[in-house]
Amino acid sequence: MIQTLRTTATAAAVALAFGAGAATAADDTPFGGPESQEYAATLWQALTEERLAGDNAIDGVPYRGTEPHGAMLETFFTTMTVDGHTGMVAVKRNYGPAGVEQSAVQGNRAEHLGAVTVMFQREDGYDPDNMNWFWAKYLPDGSLDTNPAGMQLAGRVAKGADQGCIACHSAAPGGDYLYVTDFVR
Repeated sequence: MIQTLRTTATAAAVALAFGAGAATAADDTPFGGPESQEYAATLWQALTEERLAGDNAIDGVPYRGTEPHGAMLETFFTTMTVDGHTGMVAVKRNYGPAGVEQSAVQGNRAEHLGAVTVMFQREDGYDPDNMNWFWAKYLPDGSLDTNPAGMQLAGRVAKGADQGCIACHSAAPGGDYLYVTDFVR
């Protein structure tokens, strides 16, 4: 069952820049490498099949959001299978511009959708330091967004950096990287 929950905390800037040294192998690339891009494409396909993203996505109730996600948000939690692994997924649809009203988003979601941010809990061993979360920020068409340095936002986004997905969400109460609930134990 998909649950829509209201976000209760502000998140830090999403992957403004990555300060660690460059990785030498694709598996070690913190984010944006070929393996992360391929997995993100598989994840997007699963999200569209589950109607959590894409043209036929289910509608939730938009609520007031905060940066870096958007002025209005819809958030969904469920489990799903991606590439043979079943895990928890958190999907946040990010709407704008600043000041947009709930009625405007409900009247034309496609016009106001800026991005879809996703956390998917992968198999044990993927990133045990961060509860094995795979992070992705998609544009409305399902392509990956990029940070100012041009790196695609998929994988271990900004792992080890002072800002970004992991840095912000590691501070979430409950130790599950989710600000809205202690859903994952």
